[in-house]
Amino acid sequence: MTESRIEPGQITTRAKMKKLFGGGDQEGIILSKATPNILIYTDHASGKEYGYEDGWLEEEDEQGPIFEYTGKGRTGHQTFEGLAGSRNKAILRHVDDGRSLRLFMAAGKDPSSNSSAKQQRYLGEFELDAKQPYTIREADDPDGNRRLIIVFRLRPKGTVQHIPEDAITPAPTTQVQQVSAAVTASSMVEPPDRPVSQSRRSAQPSTIAEHRKMQLLGDYHRHLNEQQHEIFAYQIKIAGTRSTLKTDLYDATDHVLYCVKGESSREDIRMAIGQLKDYVRHINPANPKLTVLLPEKPHEDLQDLLSREGIGLVYQDGEKYITHLSGS
Repeated sequence: MTESRIEPGQITTRAKMKKLFGGGDQEGIILSKATPNILIYTDHASGKEYGYEDGWLEEEDEQGPIFEYTGKGRTGHQTFEGLAGSRNKAILRHVDDGRSLRLFMAAGKDPSSNSSAKQQRYLGEFELDAKQPYTIREADDPDGNRRLIIVFRLRPKGTVQHIPEDAITPAPTTQVQQVSAAVTASSMVEPPDRPVSQSRRSAQPSTIAEHRKMQLLGDYHRHLNEQQHEIFAYQIKIAGTRSTLKTDLYDATDHVLYCVKGESSREDIRMAIGQLKDYVRHINPANPKLTVLLPEKPHEDLQDLLSREGIGLVYQDGEKYITHLSGS
C-alpha cells in the first residue's frame, strides 16, 4: 500500500493504517519505525472523562485553523520527559526528526470487528504551530485530582477534513478556575536539554521573545516564592467560545494580577494593557491590582501610559526588580 491511498475524510481502521504506515495499533500516539510518520488517534467524546476535549478551535488566521490535541498520560502530570513523555516529545520534535503528523478521529464501532474496536476517520496531515506549538493547562483526572496536561496546537499541512462535528464544544457558561502557576511556564515541563532547533519552531522572531518571556516569568515566580507569596494563575473559558484563556501570574498575597512580556516595546505594552483589562473582568476575588512585568525599563512615554491606565510596572534591572506602583 502507498500513502496516496488514504485521503482526508476517508473511513479506515487502525489495522489498515498499521499496514499502510507501520507502527502499532493500540496507543493514541503511534511512532512508526517503517515510515517517517506519527499517527495520532483521538476520540472527540471520550477525552472528557480525563478532563479534556480535543477538536477544532473557532480561531483561524492567515495560517489556517487550529486543532487542539491533548498529549499522552491519563493520570498524573503529563510530561515530555522519560518513558512516560517519550511520545509527547516525539510530537514536539517532529519537524526536527523529519516526521509527519497524521491525525485520525474515532468514527463509531468497526462493523467488521467482533471487539469494541472503532473505525477511524482520517483528518489529514498536520504540523505543530510554529509560534506556539503547545500550551499547558490544568484538568481533573477521573478521580478529581488536579494535574497538568499538554495541549498541542496542530495546523493543517495541505488538505484536511475540517467539519463542524469535530469542533470543541463551546462553554455553556463562563468558567474561571484558579490554577497552578505552572500552566503559564512551558519551560517547567519541556525537557531542559532540548537543542536549539533550526526548524520553523525557533526561526520566528516572536518565538525568541516568547522564550525571553518564559525565562522572566519563571525567574519572577521564584522571586515571589522566596518571599513566601502565594502564586496562582487563572484559566478562563468564556461562554459560547471554544478557546481557553490563561493569565500570567496572580499574586494572591498582594492581590496583584501580572501580565508578562518578553519585550518592553510599545506593541507589547499595548497588548499587555488590553489583556489585563480583558482578564480582570473575570477574576475572583475582584479588583486585583494590575501590573505589567517587563525584561527592561520601557520608554518614559510608555511608563506614563501605564500610569494613566492605572497599571503598575515591574521591570528587570540586572538581578533586581524595579517596581512602579500604579498611579505613581
